[in-house]
Amino acid sequence: MSISLEPIWVDNNDVLAELCDKWSQQAAIAVDTEFMRVSTFYPIAGLIQIGDGKGCYLIDPQAITDFAPLAALFINPAVTKVLHACSEDLEVFKCLLGVIPAPLFDTQVAASFAGYGFSIGYAGLIKATLDIELSKGETRSDWLQRPLSQSQLKYAALDVGYLLIAYGKLLLELQALERIDWVLADCAKFNNPASPEYIQNNAYLKVKSGWKLSSRELAVLKVLSLWRERVARERDIPRNRLMKERALWELAKRKPKKESLLFNIEGLLPRVIYRDGEDILAQVQLGLALDAADLPARLPMPLPMDQTDLLKALKVQVRSLAERLELPAEVLVRKKDYEFIIRSGINGGKYQLPDNLLDWRQGLVGDLLLNCAKNF
Repeated sequence: MSISLEPIWVDNNDVLAELCDKWSQQAAIAVDTEFMRVSTFYPIAGLIQIGDGKGCYLIDPQAITDFAPLAALFINPAVTKVLHACSEDLEVFKCLLGVIPAPLFDTQVAASFAGYGFSIGYAGLIKATLDIELSKGETRSDWLQRPLSQSQLKYAALDVGYLLIAYGKLLLELQALERIDWVLADCAKFNNPASPEYIQNNAYLKVKSGWKLSSRELAVLKVLSLWRERVARERDIPRNRLMKERALWELAKRKPKKESLLFNIEGLLPRVIYRDGEDILAQVQLGLALDAADLPARLPMPLPMDQTDLLKALKVQVRSLAERLELPAEVLVRKKDYEFIIRSGINGGKYQLPDNLLDWRQGLVGDLLLNCAKNF
């Protein structure tokens, strides 16, 4: 396959529409983004790169005003969108285009199942599969500046230039290993992200040491976390620029009633207190006023020490299986999967599998872990 690595700049709606029509006839295209997210909640797209096996196209989001053809291409079921480590790219597409590419093939996921290691970077993948060295010198560039430098243009083009070749090689290797279905199942999960409402309503669960709080304190934490999510989105600022997680926890624990007490909260900046102090205090009172029936359940404590041996036994089972399959253990079972299994059986409960182990993993490793737990 002969690929031109010379960047092709696309800043015209009609040209983009013609290219999207052409790309819709292909079985697969390589896709990447360059974006900035330093002082905003939402990512700002700097470039969208498309590799079609013949050329490297750099689409300028600052010049394009009609993204409908690109959005249609990204959800065209006949065209596989190939990306590497796609999670942040998907957020860019959701914000800019309102869609998430599907069907989607993540070469980082695929590389794990093909024996190239867990979470391999793009440059590492191209070196391992094609023996080509790529420079990562422009990783921290300003992608919103115009014009972009020649170095930036070359870097952006290379991010999709070799991706389809690596994709083809991975497909052959995965088919030979009979693991292609595993990869496709895992990649399909990217197309079912949590809704913004779910993320907002459950943001409090990510605050460290939440298990130390009572149900009433958790109610305050939940209300404050929801407020932080909503305001950060409305103002388009990073969550931590508004309020750090430690401040959320401290507010929930101390439950201040006067604005002067807010200055004693670690991680709560004076500028935020002056602007939002009254609102923050109102949120605290809102959490305190919740009916007892509406309080969130207390969060589980860290696994008790008497469960450490079972955790080690489960990990031994997974490591042994992973070694036989020549796979990273992390692609089979996640840390929170072990904890879910162990917690389900505490106090005489019946051991159960988490959702992550109810797909193709159940027959391969899930049932193995259940048997190990039951017979421990």
